[in-house]
Amino acid sequence: MKRSILLLTLTLLFAGTFTALSQEAESPSPAVETEKVKWMSIQEAYALQAQSPKKIFIDVYTNWCGWCKRMDASTFSDPTIVRYMNAHYYNVKLDAETSKEITLAGQKYVNPNPEGRRSTHQLAATLLGGQMSYPSYVFLDEKSEKLTVVKGYMQSDAFEPILHFFATGAYLKESWEAYQQGWKKE
Repeated sequence: MKRSILLLTLTLLFAGTFTALSQEAESPSPAVETEKVKWMSIQEAYALQAQSPKKIFIDVYTNWCGWCKRMDASTFSDPTIVRYMNAHYYNVKLDAETSKEITLAGQKYVNPNPEGRRSTHQLAATLLGGQMSYPSYVFLDEKSEKLTVVKGYMQSDAFEPILHFFATGAYLKESWEAYQQGWKKE
């Protein structure tokens, strides 16, 4: 009888220890903070650019745009894309329907009908040349001059060479088609 109680006690003790260790192993560890794109306002990007010239990347989006949200959740969350954008661009998020007044280089831009449904802000319309499509990405050089607008959702593997094309200045030496053909991921 003593032997049975001893075996039962040892079994329960061992099972309890095993269960506790098992639960400890399964419990989620503290979330590791992943690097994110350092988004800023266009005014902040212009101010930083005046101090330390760098190209500006502008993500023109709307709150109702599903492809914009997908771009944020996938491509703009890819660690390779995040690191490259943060290293080579001042990154701007511009809500194309914002009601905020934005002043750049002495020019005021407003949303002419901020309470209206899907009313476009003047700055978004200017940057996109009136071709309103979301998401759209505007690339500005170190002097805040527009290089180009790229439109639509893109997966990381399609987006990465575009980032490199402008950041490295390859657009000054060769066509996009030639660059794209010779593109090799670093």
